[in-house]
Amino acid sequence: MPKVAVVTDSTASLPPEVAATLGITVVPLQVVIGATSYDDGVDLEASPEHVAAALREYLPVSTSRPSPSVVGEAYQRAAAEGAEEIVSVHLSAEVSATYESALLAARKSPVRVHTVDTRQIGAGTGYAARSAAQAVLDGASGEEAAEAARARAREVSSLFYVDTLEHLRRGGRVGAAAALVGSALAVKPILCVENGLISPKEKVRTASRALARLADLAVEAAGSRDVEISVCHLANPDGAQALADTLAERLADGLAGREVEVAEVAAVLGAHVGPGLVGVVVAPTA
Repeated sequence: MPKVAVVTDSTASLPPEVAATLGITVVPLQVVIGATSYDDGVDLEASPEHVAAALREYLPVSTSRPSPSVVGEAYQRAAAEGAEEIVSVHLSAEVSATYESALLAARKSPVRVHTVDTRQIGAGTGYAARSAAQAVLDGASGEEAAEAARARAREVSSLFYVDTLEHLRRGGRVGAAAALVGSALAVKPILCVENGLISPKEKVRTASRALARLADLAVEAAGSRDVEISVCHLANPDGAQALADTLAERLADGLAGREVEVAEVAAVLGAHVGPGLVGVVVAPTA
């Protein structure tokens, strides 16, 4: 293991092969279905498919952060394998206590931990973790790798639409009034991550219009820069693929041969957005 280890959480939605190649340790959050808790991205029952099915059946679905002791175990393992510093990269502290768990675990870590609140959600956090890991491979110190993560996160644009705001309202991620307005007008809310919070961006009337606007907004966010792009969904593969195909064509120059990644969102995130979600993360490479 390099002298600097990189740790993130399961909301980062890193493809397993990417985490393995870059040497990133992923700590799972928990998905609670009914009265049973499962590890996100580890237990089959915590798959996006199972979460979507549970939500459709109106089963109780909630989530919880990893405990400080669980995060601390990841730090202990990294130190035991030779790490002298750790960069711990996590989703926004505004929407989850996961970052707090990292801070508490860092106090008892046998080696120094650089904690990073990306103020992002989903693949936005994932791209920050990737940048930290790549910096380590390029010889960066822990402090330098942490700053690489923060810098990448600041440039990321995260956009998504949901069929209903009800799931976000239940989890306390948006106000009840916004959910009522959305339901009353039968709109498809387009949301973004702004200052670490989920914020309204636009309202459109149909799913097809939402996809078209997501594409336009992603192209605007990319501008003329080189970018990496991830499209995520929950139980909406056709919508996600259609958006990915559009972006691959419209942003071909900026992608410079890179594929648009398409994947289901992490189950712990899916529990808060509900089936039908389609999102896009635009991450400039420099």
